[in-house]
Amino acid sequence: MAVEDEHAVQPLPARKFPTRTCVACRTERQKREFVRVVRAPDGTTSIDLTGRANGRGAYLCADGSCWPDALKKKSIERALGVSMPPEVRVQLEGGVGHGP
Repeated sequence: MAVEDEHAVQPLPARKFPTRTCVACRTERQKREFVRVVRAPDGTTSIDLTGRANGRGAYLCADGSCWPDALKKKSIERALGVSMPPEVRVQLEGGVGHGP
């Protein structure tokens, strides 16, 4: 009987997903529910829809509800340590990357 106990199926632990915090509203969610604005090692700033680009990232809720606040409070600029390029600002104002 002891041999059967050794081969018993163990339940898998619950899967843990990476969580991040929105720089504007400070809401913590799963990483896939955010849009990432990244400052690349060469200093350029862009929107990273894949979430895997090299560089320092700042996360914004993907639904776009807090994007105007982030632009107004300059929380993205503060998180990345650079000024926001006009083309990225226009993309965020226009709603690029909306949706999960």
